[in-house]
Amino acid sequence: MSEQDFDRALIAAAFRRAASDGWAGVSVYDAAREAGLPAAEARARFSGKRALLLRFGALLDQDALAAVSQEGTVRDRLFDLLMERFMAMRAHRAGIVALVRYLPSDPCTALAMARATRASMRWMLHAAGVSTSGLRGAARVGGLAAVWSWTARTFESDESDDLTATMAALDRALGRADRLARWFSGERGPESPDDGDASAAEIES
Repeated sequence: MSEQDFDRALIAAAFRRAASDGWAGVSVYDAAREAGLPAAEARARFSGKRALLLRFGALLDQDALAAVSQEGTVRDRLFDLLMERFMAMRAHRAGIVALVRYLPSDPCTALAMARATRASMRWMLHAAGVSTSGLRGAARVGGLAAVWSWTARTFESDESDDLTATMAALDRALGRADRLARWFSGERGPESPDDGDASAAEIES
């Protein structure tokens, strides 16, 4: 078994435990035992649940980046990239919902996840051909993170096989971002006078 297959199996087992016992009841050791994986290797690869979650985010990014296309507009590419991440999360939805419910009780993990989400959105923007340098780049990262978080609320209750409701929510969120900050469309030059004025708070409003 490759390291990536090991990690995916361990993460899947952790989310299964979370779905039944809540995220607080999950441990790397128990996930390894449930998945039939050697605990010694699990310990060597993951210091704890937070490390497991960060690895999960990186694997979601890999799944999205592997499917990236250069066809269509920047908005089209961002839509496809983010939907690939949601599709990869679909099998773990119940466990992810348990995690979301747990996070308010663990601010350190919540902060780590927020930072990881911004790093992931930076990767998605790069893959879509959008610069993330400077203040404008930071605003773009924050804006896309807001789009992701807003859409994730719909994903949490979307039990459809094709994530129809999630797709609709993502399309609406990107539409708002497109109207508020037209640099998402890639159709304007970087020196446009009102480029980069939108904030994450505006996108979520």
